[in-house]
Amino acid sequence: MRVVLLSGVSGSGKTIALNSLEDAGYYCVDNLPPQLVDQLLEVSQQAGYRRLAIAMDARAPEGLGLLPDLVRRLRAQCDLHFIYLDCGTDTLVQRFSETRRAHPLTARRGEQARSAPGQPAPASAPALVEAIELERELLAPVAGLGLHIDTSGLRPAQLRAWVRQAVQLEASRLTLLFESFAFKHGVALDADFVFDVRMLPNPHYDPQLRPLNGRDAPVADFLRAQPSVMRMLGDLRGFLEHWLPAMAEDQRSYVVVAIGCTGGQHRSVFLAEELGKHFGQQHRVLVRHRELDAVGGPAR
Repeated sequence: MRVVLLSGVSGSGKTIALNSLEDAGYYCVDNLPPQLVDQLLEVSQQAGYRRLAIAMDARAPEGLGLLPDLVRRLRAQCDLHFIYLDCGTDTLVQRFSETRRAHPLTARRGEQARSAPGQPAPASAPALVEAIELERELLAPVAGLGLHIDTSGLRPAQLRAWVRQAVQLEASRLTLLFESFAFKHGVALDADFVFDVRMLPNPHYDPQLRPLNGRDAPVADFLRAQPSVMRMLGDLRGFLEHWLPAMAEDQRSYVVVAIGCTGGQHRSVFLAEELGKHFGQQHRVLVRHRELDAVGGPAR
């Protein structure tokens, strides 16, 4: 049986992720207290379900402390994936303001009394930030249990694709995930390692290469001809080859390596692709490009 446990901060896109899994054939349950997971698994197995997705968050805080032991136990019983969705506070404040939805941990009685009839009242910015930080504190023990995805700059189509891609893999093995991103759009919050490659020669300044990206042959040829780029690639390979065995022994499910340049189009994309090809010969590898893959509106 394949089981996906989905958690994360409110407003980070859990509904989009859960809907994506439902479209992929998963039986989905939202806001389930961790204390009820065993009963749900038993009923699901009796009903013949082969795929189950469960969303849990800080709306049931009394059970969050049970999640680490639950995850360890379920990994020995089934094909388990744990996905944690995170998002920057500024982006969360903007999302709640746009949707006029109150944060689940915000006391809303006084706010609702001042709202328009039939409309949920948005929390004031200070109260909302306090609720977001309280939720982060409550979720801190579970944030590192599996794959961590930062949805701050993601579009719904990106998030749906990344979640589906993650759960298609066998969960019992270490997965290396290489992600390119643009520093001008913010650092990738979901990374275990972040490498800054903005000091490398930039194809952006060549008018013929500017509209292309790091997956295109002319850009790749240009970067391969730069000694500093190849030195950086060798250093990144050496670092990961040295430490990956220790990470695997530490029972890690995912290692996310984020590589950032200014625009997330040329240098970081090239290096993520090259590292993916190199380590894909020995490990399970995913490669994603935060800026190149962006289409549609922001994830909710």
